[in-house]
Amino acid sequence: MKTRYKDLIKHSFKLPQKGFKTKGEQLFFEGIDLMEIVETYGTPLKFTYLPRISEQIQKSRNWFKKAFRDQSYNGSYKYCYCTKSSHFKFVLDEALKNNIQIEISSEFDIKLLRILFKEGKIDKSTLIVCNGFKPPSYCEAIASLINEGFNAIPILDNKDELPYYEKYVKGQCKIGIRVATEEEPLFEFYTSRMGMRFAEVEQYIEEKIKGNEKFELSMLHFFVDTGIQDKAYYWNELNKFVKLYCNLSQQYLSLNSINLGGGMPIMKSLGFKFDYQGMVSEIVKIIKASTNEFNIPDPDILTEFGAFTVGESGATIFKVIGQKQQNDSELWYMIDGSVINNLPDTLFLNDRFILLPLNKWKNEYTRINIGGITCDNSDYYNSETHINQVYLPRFDKDDNEPLYIGFFHTGAYQDALGGIGGIQHCLLPTPKHVLIDKDKNGKLVHWEHRAEQNAESMMEILGYK
Repeated sequence: MKTRYKDLIKHSFKLPQKGFKTKGEQLFFEGIDLMEIVETYGTPLKFTYLPRISEQIQKSRNWFKKAFRDQSYNGSYKYCYCTKSSHFKFVLDEALKNNIQIEISSEFDIKLLRILFKEGKIDKSTLIVCNGFKPPSYCEAIASLINEGFNAIPILDNKDELPYYEKYVKGQCKIGIRVATEEEPLFEFYTSRMGMRFAEVEQYIEEKIKGNEKFELSMLHFFVDTGIQDKAYYWNELNKFVKLYCNLSQQYLSLNSINLGGGMPIMKSLGFKFDYQGMVSEIVKIIKASTNEFNIPDPDILTEFGAFTVGESGATIFKVIGQKQQNDSELWYMIDGSVINNLPDTLFLNDRFILLPLNKWKNEYTRINIGGITCDNSDYYNSETHINQVYLPRFDKDDNEPLYIGFFHTGAYQDALGGIGGIQHCLLPTPKHVLIDKDKNGKLVHWEHRAEQNAESMMEILGYK
């Protein structure tokens, strides 16, 4: 009977696959010797593999290119990165190598954009899609961008937003509207709080935008909170939205763009399967069929992919620093960090990531629970996407080499939600962050982007210094 951890994984999944492979007892990610990273920088740590960001962007472009060709689609495709997934400069710098557009969701994003503009990373032709509920200060900041000649399009979230642009925008202004979608049947409320009610959009445009020389309706924004999924719910909402777009486009010739929000799913299990090309092709097919029916031009299609862009580039690594057998069936592996601090989506959304050991793949496997070192009862991880359990290699706590474990594809949202550089639960410091890239010869290079947070900085935040 095969009881090695390596045998368990090979029996359950195809390996090697998409970035993951083993050599002997060790795991490699995208060719990166993870044990070398651990030995160089210590744990806990986060790392970002920068080339994956560009790879994701190019994959999406290729899917839409094929779908456009197959459907004889005449619109253009624009890839937008939504900054809220990760605001880090190294993420934007990598993404902007690919001639992308940008979606923002707060006035503070605009400071970020001005820095990128000053550095020549974007120019005034870069499309800036301005989303979210907008307080007056956000509206005024958007108006300033427009007045300075930036290609910024405010996406109206509610009826009270337009008067601010009427007041502060000096010339003409392109406008988009977010259409509120119905939520999934099991959700806690029926309709998204974001956007304008479906039934009110046409009347609002007729009353407030039609004939107003300041505003030009150019974009409708469609967003489903659960993301792009091959489900009857998604197709129903998309079809309703596309019909609305086509009806409005017949009346308003300036309307020429559909903005598809809600990103593509990312790989959170070695057993993950998703037909990305099939999904994109069906979306384009639905839009094309409707434009033919209404005899209108094919709209430009924008996608706002955030987690899809950056999620699979990130990983979080811990060392197992202790074992606790609490009863006959519950063995705990205690790690040198916190699950809920460093991977807050596991608490907020009950999210799961790819969990694999970095070493000891030839050891026997055992069922375990992972415990963080905060005093919070919720600081644990005991199930994976594909199974309601966690298995890791068994090891003797007196072994010379500790067991190291990695959570993979954690590059989106975790730092922002976890309060990077701030105060976290039990005053645990923000871990170090390592960047990994390829040089011009294709050789992997890595360097420490951020050191582990120190006690002095935490004392200063708390007012003790």
